[in-house]
Amino acid sequence: MRIDVLTIFPEMIQEAVGHSILKRAQASGLALINAVNLRDYAADKHKTTDDTPVGGGGGMIMKPEPIANALDSLEGEVNRRVVLTEPRGKQFTQEVARELSKAEHLVFICGRYEGVDERVRERLVTDELSIGDYVLTGGELPALVMIDAVVRLIPGALGEESAPDDDSFAEPLLEYPQYTKPRSFRGWEVPEILFSGHHAEIEKWRRWHQLVETREKRPDLWARFEPTRQDEKLLQEGEPAPPKSN
Repeated sequence: MRIDVLTIFPEMIQEAVGHSILKRAQASGLALINAVNLRDYAADKHKTTDDTPVGGGGGMIMKPEPIANALDSLEGEVNRRVVLTEPRGKQFTQEVARELSKAEHLVFICGRYEGVDERVRERLVTDELSIGDYVLTGGELPALVMIDAVVRLIPGALGEESAPDDDSFAEPLLEYPQYTKPRSFRGWEVPEILFSGHHAEIEKWRRWHQLVETREKRPDLWARFEPTRQDEKLLQEGEPAPPKSN
């Protein structure tokens, strides 16, 4: 997958994608992530990428010319998605990440100031996406969040083909609790069932926690989830206890 990020702060992108999963995905040839400096495509000698809004008002608006010129400079791909990081956009979810991971070429346009010229939204983008209902200084952080979520879904990016299927939100449920050694820390104990060696019972315990924690903490996800008969039975029975020793 090829990913281009159009921004006036390319160093923010370059630094962030040089670590962890994103670094390994690029090193293995699964992803190519490139930061495109919009100032290089500004028409005037001052490399201006923003201007005052027509009709008056506060703040500055990103100009359409540098964005359009930068897009024109990119080699065309058959399956290209152009994403604008936009507060008015559709909410970015795991389902959206999975859809974007199927594209051959992703282009992220990082807005700044009071936003971008409306003609960019109307004419140049295929997707407008938001990572949440809050205000950020620019679109670079949302773009990086989306890139990380998308790249980890590329087969092989996590090392194992099935690894993304085990992540939270692979289905609309939260992850189950995880523990490591020591068994007891400051009197805080790891649940006994996890040491039982009964894998079927451990899986039931984990599933029960996924169901209960999603129902209690994320009713929005729970509303989208359709529990199986086995899930309903598990909820009725309560938290699985450690198997009795013979």
